[in-house]
Amino acid sequence: MIPIPLLSREQIARLPERAREVVEYRKSGLSLNHIQGCPLGCAYCIRHTYGLWDENQPRALMTDAAAVEELVNHRYFQPHVTPIQLFNRATEPFLPKVRPHIFAVLEDLDARELTNHVLVITRHQLKTEDIGRLNRLQHLKVTLLFTYSGIDNKDIEPYPSHVAADSLKFMSAPSKRKYRTVLYWRPLVPGLNDTDEHLAAAHALSQYADATVFTGMFYRDQIAEYYKANKLPEPYGDTARRKIVPETLEQRVLDVFSNSSALFRKTSCAVSYAHNLPDYNGHYGIRELCDICPLSQLELCASAHSVPTAEDIHQIARVLPEADRIQVGSISERAAVVSGLAVEQPRYFLQHALGFQVHDARHPHHANRHGRADIGWKETPIS
Repeated sequence: MIPIPLLSREQIARLPERAREVVEYRKSGLSLNHIQGCPLGCAYCIRHTYGLWDENQPRALMTDAAAVEELVNHRYFQPHVTPIQLFNRATEPFLPKVRPHIFAVLEDLDARELTNHVLVITRHQLKTEDIGRLNRLQHLKVTLLFTYSGIDNKDIEPYPSHVAADSLKFMSAPSKRKYRTVLYWRPLVPGLNDTDEHLAAAHALSQYADATVFTGMFYRDQIAEYYKANKLPEPYGDTARRKIVPETLEQRVLDVFSNSSALFRKTSCAVSYAHNLPDYNGHYGIRELCDICPLSQLELCASAHSVPTAEDIHQIARVLPEADRIQVGSISERAAVVSGLAVEQPRYFLQHALGFQVHDARHPHHANRHGRADIGWKETPIS
């Protein structure tokens, strides 16, 4: 293969600060992104928020081996516990140039006999040889999440959704496979891909996957600016730090999927269900999230649900640089509320170490809103 160009130290120094952060904790896992740049051009791409939108060809900040070392030696990484996401922030993992790197990372992690969840999000065409290489992994719990929206406006999503749909069907077909497949139905946007026909098509596609998760879009300031500058139809009149799924749209999705047994609101719920494991994000205490879950999954999550004490939280937090600043507020069956965190990443560490919801007092959760933005929801009490 022709290797992806490796950036020089000078080039890396000129990147935006967050782009230089190769390992970053996100809610569904510790995210490795040493390959950056993507030509697919989805207008809503999170790359806008990292200052990477103009990088449309993959470039490497370091070698795959060095990146894996940085991941497994990161202060937040816990062997066999921490969920991992690969290339989910700045590139498409199955681009022809990137594909060898995704497998190099997977095979390196697997050779270390790690059993962590590994999430790989893709919308690209997968191949027969991909099945073979994934099935040769012995230890990792790998989940392929196929991003599918059904959006046919090429100014917003130039790369056709049918490719992801075909890949999901193809990769789900083998009767014996070690990896799992999830229909990652996103972003759902009112007026863009929420007709009855769009919803019916997604429901039909879901029959091929081990599980389905649906969610909206991040409509951050940088994305809104891009939409306005390019005269794209603006989905909302305001921006938000959380994903947006209006209440009426969610209810329509639930109505269409009323006979489905594998629809989830949260990524970790879908991934865990696909592997027959309790949710690693510990959502079970927030019971209105679980009202669409299969009974078998509820039983699994209930068996793993353990409410921590403040002492438990401080004990786990002792390894964090922020340990002295963390204050534990209320603890209920739903969640532990903490304060003193300057950024989100240590909260995710605590959440995965505990297998229990940890909320930041600065960003309260509202009952029945499922951790989503306020846009499109009636006012509800803080949970």
